[in-house]
Amino acid sequence: MREFFERISKIDRRIIYLIVLVGVTIPLLTRKGFEFKPLPEVKNAYNFIENLPEGSNVLISIDYDAASMPELQPLLEVMLRHLFRNNLKVIMMGHWPLGLPLGQIALEKIAKEMDKKYGYDYVFLGYRPGIAAVMLNMGKEIRMVFDVDYKGVPLDSLPMMREVHNYDDIALLIGFEAGSVGDFWVQFAQARFGQKIILTSTAVVTPDLYPYYQAGQIVGLIGGLRGAADYEILVKRKGFAYTGMTAQTVIHVIIIALILLGNIGYFALRRMR
Repeated sequence: MREFFERISKIDRRIIYLIVLVGVTIPLLTRKGFEFKPLPEVKNAYNFIENLPEGSNVLISIDYDAASMPELQPLLEVMLRHLFRNNLKVIMMGHWPLGLPLGQIALEKIAKEMDKKYGYDYVFLGYRPGIAAVMLNMGKEIRMVFDVDYKGVPLDSLPMMREVHNYDDIALLIGFEAGSVGDFWVQFAQARFGQKIILTSTAVVTPDLYPYYQAGQIVGLIGGLRGAADYEILVKRKGFAYTGMTAQTVIHVIIIALILLGNIGYFALRRMR
């Protein structure tokens, strides 16, 4: 027994790295995963979108950058597919300049996939500085902030934007959050103008947003890779988030097992000595 624990204590770290590599690679390659039940806050978000009338306008705010891309980009793509599948119109903007190209890439990719036309089914507005000022002025008249789209085309030249003037013409706002912008959306767009909001966020930000969900200030909350995996299950299109969640779970189990084994070996050897 002592010899066994001594061998464990001297295990080559390269073997541990190999175990971790295998644990990550197999779920990603096989596309297999664990079955789990979507969280209620994710279900609420899905059901709200599912019940929106066709032709409703949905505003998406890109408030993350490349550092948070692995968590939020898969969710953005699957939500865009859901919106376009239900014939909802997408207006995209953002408060993180470095993240806007990520939003644009996903929007154009999914729009092409779903055969949607720019100016009729979706519009990309871009970025304007000043978070609070942008949100408050959009509540009065969007053209006070965005008089043209990212290409410099006047909004009134885009058919789907001619009747969109403020939050009254937007059925839902979806914020993709890696920081504190979600707090501003609730404080200004929801509290002042009554805008319906769904917030999606990185796992580390999600706990700060739960009070808004519990207070009924947002209609849904989708947090981290787990939330994205839940949404993929609901739309019946399992993708990167679902397999990524499986890989993450496997790694957590491996790490916990190694920690337990290491501690058992340490105390056993100390007692034998």
